[in-house]
Amino acid sequence: MSVSLGRRRTAVFALFFLPGLAMASWVTRTPDVRDLLGASTGRMGLVLFGLSVGSMVGILCSGPLVARWGARPLIAAGTLATAAGSGVIGLGAAAGADAVVALGLGLIGLGMGGGEVALNVEGAEVERLLGRSTLPAMHGFYSFGTVVGAVAGMTLTAVSFPVLWHLAVVTVVVMAVLVPMIRCVPAGVGRRTGSGDGTHARASARPAVWREPRLLLLGGIILALAMAEGTANDWLPLVMVDGHGFDPALGSAVYAVFAASMTVGRFVGGRFVDRYGRAAALCASAVVGAVGIALVILVDNQAVAAAAAVLWGVGASLGFPVALSAAGDSGDNSAARVSLAATLGYVAFLVGPPSLGHLGEQFGLRNALLLVLILVVAASFVTPAARTARPAPSP
Repeated sequence: MSVSLGRRRTAVFALFFLPGLAMASWVTRTPDVRDLLGASTGRMGLVLFGLSVGSMVGILCSGPLVARWGARPLIAAGTLATAAGSGVIGLGAAAGADAVVALGLGLIGLGMGGGEVALNVEGAEVERLLGRSTLPAMHGFYSFGTVVGAVAGMTLTAVSFPVLWHLAVVTVVVMAVLVPMIRCVPAGVGRRTGSGDGTHARASARPAVWREPRLLLLGGIILALAMAEGTANDWLPLVMVDGHGFDPALGSAVYAVFAASMTVGRFVGGRFVDRYGRAAALCASAVVGAVGIALVILVDNQAVAAAAAVLWGVGASLGFPVALSAAGDSGDNSAARVSLAATLGYVAFLVGPPSLGHLGEQFGLRNALLLVLILVVAASFVTPAARTARPAPSP
C-alpha cells in the first residue's frame, strides 16, 4: 500500500470518527440538557426534530452537490457544521433556550447528513483501491468516536461538568482534527464530468434508480436499522433513566456500552460478511438487534436492560455500512445509488425522534420502542435483497 493511499485511508478513518465523537458528546448530556431546558418528553421530541430536519436537508442536497463538486468540499463543510452545532447546543442549554438547542442539533444533522454520502463515496473509492472490504471498519471509527464521546460524557456528567464547556471543547477538538485530515482527501472523487450529455444522463438516470425494487428494499433495510441506531442515539439514556430507574450518569454509561458494542460489531463484522455474505450479515444484525430492543421493552430489570444494550448495539452495527455497500454495488452510478439508499435511511432520523417523543408522552418511552422493534423485525425478512452485491474479493 502506497504512503499516499495509507494517509488517505487514515484520513477517512479520522473523518468518520469526528461526527461520532460530536454525536455521543451531545447524547450523553441529553438528561442534563432536558433538565436545563425544563422540557417534557414531548418537548424534547420537538427539540430533537431539529436534528432530523438538518439530517434530511443535508442528505437530500449532498448527492447532487457531490456530483457537481466532488466529495472533499462536502466532507469539509459537513464537519465544520457538526463542530459549530456542538457549540450552539451548549449555548442553548446554558441559556435554557429550546430553539437554540434545536438549531445546534440542526447544524449537527446538516453536517452529518451532508457529509454522509460524501464520506461513503470517498470510502468506497479507497476500498476499491485497497482491493478489500473496509467500509464496515470506516463506520467502526464512527462508532469508536461515539465510545470516546460517551465515556467522556459519562465522566463529565458524573462530576457535574457544565454542558456548555463540555461541548465547547468538542467543537475545538473536531476543528483541530479536521484541518490536517482534509488535506489528505483528493479533490474530484465522486464528481460527474461531462457537458450537456452528462446532465441529461443524470436527469434520465435518476427515475430509473428510484424505480428499482431491490434498491428500495435495501433502502428499507437501512431505514429500519438506522432507526434502531438513531433511536439509541436520541433516546437510550432517557429510556434508562425514565424507563428503568438509572441515575443520569449510569444512563450515560449504558449508552457507552451500546456504542462500544456497535464499534466491536463494525470492526469484526467484515469477517462475517466475507465468510457468509451480506444478506446473512444483515439478517443476523436485524435478529440480534430485535432481541436486544425487545428485552429493553419487556424486562423490568436494570441488569437485563444494560445487557440488552449490547445486543442492540451489535444488531445495529452492520446495517448501515453493509446495506450501503450493497446499494453502491447494485448497478451503475454508485454515488446516486448510495445517495438514494441513504436518503431512504435518513427518513428514520426525520420521523423517529418526534414520533417516539409523542408516543413516549402517551405510553412511556419503553412502550414507544415497539415501533422500532416492528421495523427491525420486518427488515430481517427482506435482507435477501443484499444478495445482488458483487462477491467479496478473495484475501
